[in-house]
Amino acid sequence: MADLTLFHTAEVHVATFDALRDRIAPTATLTHVVREDWLARARTGGVDDALRSEITSEVGAVTGPTLCSCTSLGTIADDLGMIRIDRPMMEAANTLANSQAGAITLAYCLTSTAEASIGLLRDCAPTHTIVPLFLGHAWPMFEAGDVDGFARMIATEIDIHAAAHPLARTFVLAQASMMGAAAYVKSDVAVLSSPEMALRAGLGIAT
Repeated sequence: MADLTLFHTAEVHVATFDALRDRIAPTATLTHVVREDWLARARTGGVDDALRSEITSEVGAVTGPTLCSCTSLGTIADDLGMIRIDRPMMEAANTLANSQAGAITLAYCLTSTAEASIGLLRDCAPTHTIVPLFLGHAWPMFEAGDVDGFARMIATEIDIHAAAHPLARTFVLAQASMMGAAAYVKSDVAVLSSPEMALRAGLGIAT
């Protein structure tokens, strides 16, 4: 089993992935690199040449497989051959939607995430309608450290959307930080999150 280096833009993801590792691959070694400034810069100026060059240099210095847990940096993660955190989830959403009627609803909290997430989902699920569900009003709770409140708010919004759109059967949580919402959704819908699927892909473990 290969060890894995993970690049994060929020410290909270370290504990999330360590807990997942302990459950599914306790002998694996995870090395975490946290660069909160990368997301801040991507949100204000996009992934410009300077940011791209810096990320390329830092990732290039790593030996072995790498995983990027920041959805906003998904495009550059693909370009650098990293495990892109949302790709396994998007592929799973396509498989699931193939067996169900209705569109795939993409819930996201950052506008910097939207283009990369929607683009990837379109690539992975080209025959399905994609409905964006922007939940930006929940993000300040995550930034304030209220991770549980953040998750509950997202779940409530998914339940509201599902009630108003009976054909909405498959929901995708665009950002790793949204993972906790799946446990609070009350509607009879499929809610997919990315961290475990991505970690399994990075470590070569079957789902």
